[in-house]
Amino acid sequence: MKHKIPDVSKIFKMSAPYSYVVQQGNMLYVSGIPGMDYEKGELAGIDFESQARKSFENISNLLIECGSGMDKVLKTTVLLCDAKNFAKLNELYTEFFPTNPPARSTPIVGLPLDTLHISIDCIAYIE
Repeated sequence: MKHKIPDVSKIFKMSAPYSYVVQQGNMLYVSGIPGMDYEKGELAGIDFESQARKSFENISNLLIECGSGMDKVLKTTVLLCDAKNFAKLNELYTEFFPTNPPARSTPIVGLPLDTLHISIDCIAYIE
């Protein structure tokens, strides 16, 4: 079965050397999405909460565009730059996944930009 690359250019105005999302059957594999304001081409803010909220919003918009939604997310990987943001991440995770939250891995890593605090990828399905 051949995979396809959904057109999400309405959401992501910046080009990247990779696909933001790949669809295989009814499964969606979403690349790491930082807290970027893709309309402006810049980070959504300099603080963790602004960037994390925008990352979740970007993922939600992408999933909706692909015929899915946050309630269809099975697994996330949340890359954090600083473990001190773990509690705030849990608050936001509960907000964006209020029931039946997906499985999650949360490694603490260094990310490309000095001011980037978070990047989230996920696996979701389409009914």
